[in-house]
Amino acid sequence: MGSNKTIDSELQGAGSKLGLEIWCVENLRLVSVPQSSHGKFFSGSAYVVLHTALLKSGALQHDIHYWLGKDANEVDSALASDKTLELDAALGSQSVQYKEVQGQETGKFLSYFKPCIIPVEGVYSSGQVKSKSPAYETRLLTCKGDRVVHVKEVPFSRSSLNHRDVFILDTSSKIFQFSGCNSSIQERAKALEVVQYIKENKHNGKCEVVTIEDGKFVGDAEVGEFWNFFGGYAPIPRDQPLAQQQPQTSAVKLFWITLQGKFTQSGSGRLKRSMLESNKCYMLDGDVQIFVWMGRITSITERKTSISAAEDFLRAQEKPVNTHLAFLTEGSETAIFKSYFDDWPQTVESKLYEEGREKVAAMFKQKGYDVEELPDEDDKPHIDCNGTLKVWRVNSGKLSPVPVADQRKLYSGDCYTVQYIYSANGREERLFYIWLGNRSSTEDRDDAISLTSVIVDSTKGDPVLARIVENKEPSQFFMIFQSLIMFKGGMSSRYKSIVAEKGIDDETYDDKKTALFRIQGTNRDNMQAVQVDQVSRSLNSSYCYILKAEGSIFTWLGNLSTTRDHDLLYRMLDFINPTWQPILVREGSEPDVFWDALGGKTEYPKEKEIKRFTEDPHLFVCTFTEGKDNLYYILKHYFVKEIFSYTQDDLTTEDVLILDCYTEIFVWVGHNSVVKSMQQALSIGLVRFLQTLLFIFALTILKCQYA
Repeated sequence: MGSNKTIDSELQGAGSKLGLEIWCVENLRLVSVPQSSHGKFFSGSAYVVLHTALLKSGALQHDIHYWLGKDANEVDSALASDKTLELDAALGSQSVQYKEVQGQETGKFLSYFKPCIIPVEGVYSSGQVKSKSPAYETRLLTCKGDRVVHVKEVPFSRSSLNHRDVFILDTSSKIFQFSGCNSSIQERAKALEVVQYIKENKHNGKCEVVTIEDGKFVGDAEVGEFWNFFGGYAPIPRDQPLAQQQPQTSAVKLFWITLQGKFTQSGSGRLKRSMLESNKCYMLDGDVQIFVWMGRITSITERKTSISAAEDFLRAQEKPVNTHLAFLTEGSETAIFKSYFDDWPQTVESKLYEEGREKVAAMFKQKGYDVEELPDEDDKPHIDCNGTLKVWRVNSGKLSPVPVADQRKLYSGDCYTVQYIYSANGREERLFYIWLGNRSSTEDRDDAISLTSVIVDSTKGDPVLARIVENKEPSQFFMIFQSLIMFKGGMSSRYKSIVAEKGIDDETYDDKKTALFRIQGTNRDNMQAVQVDQVSRSLNSSYCYILKAEGSIFTWLGNLSTTRDHDLLYRMLDFINPTWQPILVREGSEPDVFWDALGGKTEYPKEKEIKRFTEDPHLFVCTFTEGKDNLYYILKHYFVKEIFSYTQDDLTTEDVLILDCYTEIFVWVGHNSVVKSMQQALSIGLVRFLQTLLFIFALTILKCQYA
């Protein structure tokens, strides 16, 4: 590991502010690129780009890219690679590093420079352009991509045009956008953003913009002017069929990289975290992306050797030009890298989360606010929670309506369909939940999903569907119920049959049995009583409980519970049974009869329960190969690609998007997408969950909506 003494003076203090910092290699040293020149890259130069973001945990995330122009020399390119490692060391070896090649940049890199980057011929020299030609040169550019745009200059010739892409003809007085008849709406819209960018940055906003539609040539002088640049109009040949892009199916391979830069295969297929040792470097060949993983206690020299070896491997294997290289140090692994491993541990940095919240609290206090406790992010409802609730229980392959008096009582052995109707944007909206009890049968679960999907698909408008499991409910689910009791046992015929067949006790709650309820929630509009095993290890000092024993009702106050918890306790007590007369018991002063009802006193959690922080969300677009529209084919022939620095504009009607929020997975279905049913959308979301190996709390299906 390098020390700060060996860090380039240009890199001192790097990463201490949010956003972009850029350096260029000039005369064998790094020079800082002023912010006014960010996004202007020269094809004869090599750059180091640092992006710093603040995570929800309160930690800083550093991503380092080294960008190599197509005309950059080997010495400058090698120096940019070395400086990237040097910068990583200065940042505590917690960054992810990416190699960027002109024309094949990653989506993450391009997302920093909206709407695009258009490399300039020449080299960077202290912020001044050394252009090959001082006169304005007419150029023909292609624009590919519907979210981040790859802009590339192509030969100024009619033969460069085709029907599938969008082209920009940039002349001294006008900018023409030519949209191939087979190009997508999103590509045309993004290309228009590029046109506006060129107008403002290359023409100082003083030029005309003309859009040309492929196939429309009659009666338009500007169309004729466009074709005159190519010597007059002539038909464009029909596009040749493109080879259909298929999901990568080659086995993933893991190699140990020796100190001499040699490769030894150490795993393939589904990998195990234990295969990675902290004193070694590895290369993971994932086909579309190559990762170099560097153990925390490896040296800078070892890391340089590993990076060089990976680049040599890429050339020797003749990988596609769009294969990307990423370099990670132990502890800074990306979600995509982790997804290749079956057993990546789900670590929780609670300390970071608490420190992050303390920083926010300190900022409020400096402004004169008295901050006792920061509210959780999910405490605020996102919809109107004063709507109409309707609940069905799955029973014998059918949905049976639950009486209004009982629809705020759910049983662990059952599955339910919940319909919630509320007002939003001046119209009626419908939200459906599929709630799966932990003790429910497989048949009831399958029926709940299929029967609910049929209802949702036949409902007018654009209903939202969410699939959740017991004990993993999102806060919004509790808020629409407001007061909810979750009992053990079940009421469905299949649950009763399983109990009878196995000869086990029916745990279904009744007034004659001992029962222990944990009280939880945030306020009177969001409170729950959850029946837990009536044993002392079910207690937790952070909560309050209701114990119903023979002839007595106890309310137990944990030492770490708050006055808010106590208020919820008594409100839930009235909700469960307003006739109960409780005996107040504080933790540490329990009578023997209390412990006898729980089968004796044993150890239970007494430490403060810290809610884990919410991971930063990731947005993915699903790509489907053309073919059949049945569920099996769709699930087998799709893959996902991450969208970086996303905005609402990325919700396009032709696509299916997955928003992975760690505790929830949202599937957004465009009206014009290949996915036509909620059943298909649910299945895609579940496949994504299995791919990411995350603990899913809820899966929500959203159809695109218009106000």
